Amino acid sequence: ELKILREELNRKYGSKNAPIIWHMHVAETFDEADKIRKAFNVDVGGGVMEYLDSLGVLNEHVIAAHCVALTDRDMAVMKARGVKASHNPVSNLKLASGISPVPKMLEHGVTVSLGTDSPCSNNAADMFEVMKVAALLHKGVNRNPTVLSAQQVLKMATLDGARALCWDNEIGSIEVGKRADLAIINFEKPHLCPLYNEFSHLVYAAKSSDVETVIINGKIVMENRRLTTLDVYKVMEMVEKAKNRLLERLQAQR
Repeated sequence: ELKILREELNRKYGSKNAPIIWHMHVAETFDEADKIRKAFNVDVGGGVMEYLDSLGVLNEHVIAAHCVALTDRDMAVMKARGVKASHNPVSNLKLASGISPVPKMLEHGVTVSLGTDSPCSNNAADMFEVMKVAALLHKGVNRNPTVLSAQQVLKMATLDGARALCWDNEIGSIEVGKRADLAIINFEKPHLCPLYNEFSHLVYAAKSSDVETVIINGKIVMENRRLTTLDVYKVMEMVEKAKNRLLERLQAQR
């Protein structure tokens, strides 16, 4: 049914240059296969990715989030089908889901991008924080300080993110002919001084608050730390009011 639905939606809304991208959580926890067996009374067999492949729903337009409990055969399937992974290290750590085998996926030739997951499991949703945690986490668990270099991690956050969206022909890197998507970062700050290696600075030392100006497709959406597209304080006020309403409802149900 999922395969049929995907094909119908792609025919209706997608195109050759802009296909429908399918995002799904896959192998997020080590008990996921057992949960599938119990819920649907099916034989999952090997790993969850293998099972999805048996259903015919995997291709180069699928982004698989988390990918914690993968087998080697799962990773071979991902490479063969062109499935991209979205690595969410902060969320996985907070939920104690496990650690995604990112270095192994890269060895298999799988494209791995970075994600924050939702505020429920990654409070800050800060991509600079995600880059740093990803770089440090895999060095630590592999006991190897050369695993996932700063340059690799920055690529995962930019160009490989664009590749995951099948959009790397237009975004993900600064090249002639691509969209003008730029983030201007102020390096003239104590925690970024002295400057030696730009890649290491961006991954290990820079913070989201160091971003001063953001340009999307040539349009300035943030300039000198001020958003040009919305009133931040008005949105914050709306969020606080929504939170208070939710708390009132929760208290009323007790």
